[in-house]
Amino acid sequence: MNMGQNMMDGHTAGKRPATVLNVSWKQRLRIGRNAKEWLTAYGFLAPSLILFAIFVFYPAIQSVYLSLHMTDPMGRVVRFVGLDNYIKLFTSQAFYDGLLVTLRFILYTVPPTILLALLLAVLTHRALAGMGLLRFVFSLPVALSVGTTAVIWLQLFHPSMGMFNQVLGWLGFDPVFWLADPKQALLSVSIMTVWMNLGFVYIVLLSGLQAIPQDILDSVAVDGAGPLRKYGQIILPLVSPSLFFVTIISLIGSFQAFGQFHILTKGGPMNATNTIVYQIYQEAFVNYRFGTGSAQALVLFAIILILTVLQFRFVERKVHYQ
Repeated sequence: MNMGQNMMDGHTAGKRPATVLNVSWKQRLRIGRNAKEWLTAYGFLAPSLILFAIFVFYPAIQSVYLSLHMTDPMGRVVRFVGLDNYIKLFTSQAFYDGLLVTLRFILYTVPPTILLALLLAVLTHRALAGMGLLRFVFSLPVALSVGTTAVIWLQLFHPSMGMFNQVLGWLGFDPVFWLADPKQALLSVSIMTVWMNLGFVYIVLLSGLQAIPQDILDSVAVDGAGPLRKYGQIILPLVSPSLFFVTIISLIGSFQAFGQFHILTKGGPMNATNTIVYQIYQEAFVNYRFGTGSAQALVLFAIILILTVLQFRFVERKVHYQ
């Protein structure tokens, strides 16, 4: 019996190296497949990573570097100044004035755009005759660039030849200096921005409404819910992910708005439309102070980042994902 046990142990011992080799070969094959998958994935990502490195990561690092230095009119670094650019920025009244103008611009554009787009989406999301044409008309601004839109509205705002003042004249009102009056300039640019952003926000909210399951709407109709309860307690919570998305995108876009101000007002009159972004442009590309301009850009980035994080931290709690 001992002899048989020894023979079995010897037979098993003879098989162990083959099993170990077999497992090791499978592990090497698996590692090779994983490495091939990783190389393939990074090969497809390489063009995007290269573009991000050139146009996003390198400019960001360069902005941090320039914000800590003083530059000459040619943009060359002269000397290291540390946090002096930031101290000068936070002790400048012009910075706070620009921040106030930016916040007013956000107040004039983001809520009206979302509310108007939501109203138009509610009125046109049902499959009725003629709704296709209305959807096309309401989403048309998304096809126009900022420059094209600003040039069109520049003609509409013209004090003597513009259509707006002509209509006011027909109605017996005095002409309005839309872009030349400090009290009207920011509001005028905001009206143009609302129209320009309306198409994109309308498309997103219309898609959110059309994604609501029909059986939910049918059950609401069977229960006899009125319009206020239907839209306030049922439809709005279901479309809240789309509302949350367009709110974040609209806030970021309003902070970064530049083209309409550059074409319509150039920060005037009397700095009435001189937002933070336009201050950055003037500081860096008009006055050639790239150090302070980079510091302003990084402060703006920090403001946008903090607001976005706060929205995800607190506002997203009220979003109802299906």
